[in-house]
Amino acid sequence: MSVHRDGIGMTSRRTRERMVQRLREQGIFNARVLEAMAAVPRHLFVEEALASRAYEDTALPIGFGQTISQPYTVARLTELAIGQRRPEKVLEVGTGSGYQTAVLAHMCGTVYTVERIEALQKKTRFRLYDLKVYNVKYHHSDGGWGWPKYAPYDAIVITAAAGEIPDALLRQLGNGGVMVIPIDQDGDQVLKRITRTDTDYEVEDIERVRFVPLVGGVN
Repeated sequence: MSVHRDGIGMTSRRTRERMVQRLREQGIFNARVLEAMAAVPRHLFVEEALASRAYEDTALPIGFGQTISQPYTVARLTELAIGQRRPEKVLEVGTGSGYQTAVLAHMCGTVYTVERIEALQKKTRFRLYDLKVYNVKYHHSDGGWGWPKYAPYDAIVITAAAGEIPDALLRQLGNGGVMVIPIDQDGDQVLKRITRTDTDYEVEDIERVRFVPLVGGVN
């Protein structure tokens, strides 16, 4: 990559620290999440022409009709899914740029990430390897199917909005596990946290969000 790994100017470590301070002001208090957000260089997950905007609190295009989520969204999904735990296995639906993947990998044993766009996932695989993020397994598949081979998962993070909670993903959530997923609801999107108990699933509405849609099939 031609972009400086450690960052300079608008991609410097100091700029990243200002992003972390902004996350605190926005209500992200989990110290481990903030540490992960500080550790992962977001400017390496966007096109070089957009690198100077990498630490703004905004989503940015990554090609293939997809976006990299704003830092607050990535931190919030991580905080909700992982909390104070260090889960052994986390399923991510929607590899995208790999930024969310890298943050999760900083906080768990292994991330199992599923992406429907093969060219996008290949690009991300090389990026994370270059960054020495090795505790990730990749699967090119329809995200709504999850990855049953490695279930059950301690946490599941879905980075695209679904019309309803996919049954296949619920079945792959381990007992005591947590899923976070944006759901289309009344013309809007609502982020939901689902916790699997011994006998049922507890569903909480968290906040309004904006994600690309969860599309079926592979490309």
